[in-house]
Amino acid sequence: MGVLAKRIETKLQAALAPLVLEVRDDSEQHRGHGGWREGGETHFHVTLVSQAFEGLGRVERHRLVNRLLAEELAGRVHALSLSLLTPKEKERD
Repeated sequence: MGVLAKRIETKLQAALAPLVLEVRDDSEQHRGHGGWREGGETHFHVTLVSQAFEGLGRVERHRLVNRLLAEELAGRVHALSLSLLTPKEKERD
């Protein structure tokens, strides 16, 4: 896991106490596309299951995660895709 991926993981772990947290670097899949840089860590997918999302809609969940990762999104991260679920939603999945 790269330095930036680890930082994303650490921030989300601390703020949202997830039951499931996966931070995947998808940068290589975007080689040659906008925002891609040598060394990767530009395109990420995050899967996160947390009780903190209970009562929040999809947009509110995304805004919450984007606020938590504002520094990373303002820097090297070009794209961040998110799968954000409550534990109940994950059970149905």
